[in-house]
Amino acid sequence: MSFPPAQPPWQPWQPWQPGQGVPQPWQGNPSLLASHADRERAVDVLRAGFGEGRLDQEEFDRRTARAYQARTVGELALLVADLPQGPAPFPAAAPAVPATFLPRPVPPTNSKAVGSLVCGVLTLMTAGLTGFPAVILGHAARAEIRRRDEGGDALALAGLVLGWLSVAGWALFLVLLVLTTALASG
Repeated sequence: MSFPPAQPPWQPWQPWQPGQGVPQPWQGNPSLLASHADRERAVDVLRAGFGEGRLDQEEFDRRTARAYQARTVGELALLVADLPQGPAPFPAAAPAVPATFLPRPVPPTNSKAVGSLVCGVLTLMTAGLTGFPAVILGHAARAEIRRRDEGGDALALAGLVLGWLSVAGWALFLVLLVLTTALASG
């Protein structure tokens, strides 16, 4: 039993490739009688040629009829001799797409904007202790975003809003605390 030769991983072995250990029916003795499977393989090659536009309808019909009437593999070989007996190779790499038509690359997200949003969300769980860091990081992030053309402005803005709400909540709480203390003592 023979195995196909080793191929690089980017080029898998295909059974229809010549010289790869799998003989095609029309590569053997031309006077050998053709089997039904030989005829069907030849018709498959003709169908592929027709599908690729290598044969017109009239030529395809004429060759298919002759393939089903063929007695030897030599006759089949003549019918498919001018057609590729496997998938046609792809042309060289397609030309590069001009930069005009490429989507604009997504700018990186500013890390301070992410930190501002995280601190803003954590104000709910830390009773507002992370409000000041959210405000500071949010302002710093928005300045960097404008200067460096980065992404994340919405994150920084959300962190700023949550941070300022926390600061305002603490300010209101302290004002009410001072007022109730002043009213209770006075």
